[in-house]
Amino acid sequence: MFRNQYDTDVTTWSPVGRLFQVEYAMEAVKQGSAAIGLRSKTHVILACVNKANSELSSHQKKIFKVDDHIGVAIAGLTADGRVLSRYMRSECINYGYSYESALPIGRLVVQLADKAQVCTQRSWKRPYGVGLLVGGLDESGAHLYYNCPSGNYFEYQSFAIGSRSQAAKTYLERRFENFTDSSRGSLLKDALFALRETLQGEKLTSTNCTVAVVGVGEAFHMLDKETIQGLINEFELAGEEAPAATTVAAADTESAVPEAGAPTDKGAAPMDI
Repeated sequence: MFRNQYDTDVTTWSPVGRLFQVEYAMEAVKQGSAAIGLRSKTHVILACVNKANSELSSHQKKIFKVDDHIGVAIAGLTADGRVLSRYMRSECINYGYSYESALPIGRLVVQLADKAQVCTQRSWKRPYGVGLLVGGLDESGAHLYYNCPSGNYFEYQSFAIGSRSQAAKTYLERRFENFTDSSRGSLLKDALFALRETLQGEKLTSTNCTVAVVGVGEAFHMLDKETIQGLINEFELAGEEAPAATTVAAADTESAVPEAGAPTDKGAAPMDI
């Protein structure tokens, strides 16, 4: 029983109950550069790794402002992420025009998930090859959601997606119980530490990462390079060794081995993930 007999169409089920085209889209998320999100009672932090296709090119934008109270970080195909962020922005504008209030984050996430689900049930469409971390603040508090290409969505206290994200997840799992009552500064510190875990020895600087913040009395905005570099210097990230580096590296090595036929990070320039 060969996989390629059942992966030519997104609507074709395999005998074991799998939709391979949807799984391939989820694999594209794993190949993208890492993105992480953390939330407390009052703030949400989104951060991502800036990865250029070559030394001659600039990096693609991975964090988008949707509204003053919502932002999104992506991992996967940036073109798909750009289209979906534009859709989210339009929904926020339409809701604000109709009801003169901010669109609740949970409702926007459900609409986004429904849009992704349609692409898993139409033979002439393909699933979106991008995962989105949607963070924001509304009347019910701070929220962080992950939207999957399959149409599923989950709310998290903290989460990481993209290449080598397992290292960041390991760090976040050790620390997440403290996030609820964390201050803005503590969340930023944990976000930078978790982001560094995905670099595998590469030095974290303000040029290879982007950080965005939204919170009570603070509209969604991205921190400038000087502020990020100041935080890195303050927390001495550049000189510290990563905690549990051996365990994390072993887990990453295992997770980094692609399946047969799965796309690899190298040669990914045309897709820009």
